[in-house]
Amino acid sequence: MTTAPLSLEHLIRPSSIKEGKAPVLFMFHGYGSNEEDLFSFAPELPEELCIISVRAPYPMEPYGNAWYAINFDAQQGKWSDDEQAKSSRDKIVAFIDEACSVYALDANCVTILGFSQGTILSYAVALSYPEKIKNVIALSGYINEAILKEGYENNDFSNLKIYASHGQVDQVIPPEWAQRAPKFLENLKIEHVYEEFPVGHGVAPQNFYSFKKWLEDKI
Repeated sequence: MTTAPLSLEHLIRPSSIKEGKAPVLFMFHGYGSNEEDLFSFAPELPEELCIISVRAPYPMEPYGNAWYAINFDAQQGKWSDDEQAKSSRDKIVAFIDEACSVYALDANCVTILGFSQGTILSYAVALSYPEKIKNVIALSGYINEAILKEGYENNDFSNLKIYASHGQVDQVIPPEWAQRAPKFLENLKIEHVYEEFPVGHGVAPQNFYSFKKWLEDKI
């Protein structure tokens, strides 16, 4: 079911927990997709999690949504609208606060899962506001430093944990872009796991089971 009137459209699978505040997993889809895409993982994930899959705010033609525009230009090649990305970053942060309040969820046990453009935003949210995020599952994306909040390197990352994975033959986001993440996270002393799988721009079954096991240990 899609529930309004929160600021972003979303699908929600309630937690199996009947008392107290449930841990929550927010999902952020890739460019040109929608909230139904990653929500297909929901039945396989821990029942105690409330799962909220969010639709990106910018509609695309003829269908799908984006967190920010990606433009193709003869001079610049492919480039991203970083200002729009920062705006989406802050929309996500506001939505997390809003959803935790409206659905009475545990704001101290928030996991975010992204795919592709949704991962780029998940990194931006977690690195800019680590006090709000406990775990990140970063699938097929990379860290765009240009959309991190100024002064992010001074944040306290001691409670943040990150699982990242990438396809070895990803034709959309080059593996070497994702491979920069471990060093970057190491420099910030963030506990992390980085794995690669023999696939393209997608999530292989072994990748799913790997991040599922990681998540079960963290919630």
